[in-house]
Amino acid sequence: MPKTILITGANGNLGAATVKKFLDKGYKVIAVDQSGTHLGFAANNDNFELKSVDAANEQAVATFVEEIIELNGRIDGALLLVGGFAMGDIKDSDAEALRKMFTANFETAYFFARPLFIHMLDNGYGRLAFMGARPALQPEQGKGALGYALSKSLLFELARLLNATAAGKNVVASVVAPSTIDTAINRQSMPEADPAAWVKPEEIATLLEFICSEEANALREPVYKIYNNA
Repeated sequence: MPKTILITGANGNLGAATVKKFLDKGYKVIAVDQSGTHLGFAANNDNFELKSVDAANEQAVATFVEEIIELNGRIDGALLLVGGFAMGDIKDSDAEALRKMFTANFETAYFFARPLFIHMLDNGYGRLAFMGARPALQPEQGKGALGYALSKSLLFELARLLNATAAGKNVVASVVAPSTIDTAINRQSMPEADPAAWVKPEEIATLLEFICSEEANALREPVYKIYNNA
């Protein structure tokens, strides 16, 4: 039986690359997003399902997770890729700005992670992967995107707390912290930068597949800094 992996933010640049990687490796993929415009390559794959749910709605997510567990029996891994970005230093970061980033980057991950983590503990196996960010680790980068950096930093703390809870069990929460990801939007917004120094979505997808593979079975409390030369 192939492992069943849930991927949120599946229709984004990173999400689509990750869906492709996992399907190519023979996993069953439950892709979650508002649409699937970038997922046409997966439409006829028997191991692929596309679902729509509001990741910022806790009750909707809880109901959705309950349903997919009932239908699939077991969720082996969850890659929580939904997020958002906004610039803004301390002068710009009022309560509304912070809440937007908190919802986009923390709540959308936590609402999925909570029921899935409990499910994984009950099964004695599971992998959760959160999408962190380098500005959450390096203040000199985070100071100009304060809400973004703060909200992403919570994912590192959440992973530590979950791993402490799961101590002695084969359930692991990981955080992947990329530098700049090579996407069309980033190329347009930073035309003077060298994208060869950035991280490709396919490289992050390969790392995410490793996290869910048997090769990573002995790892605990991992944080992966995938920076390339950016």
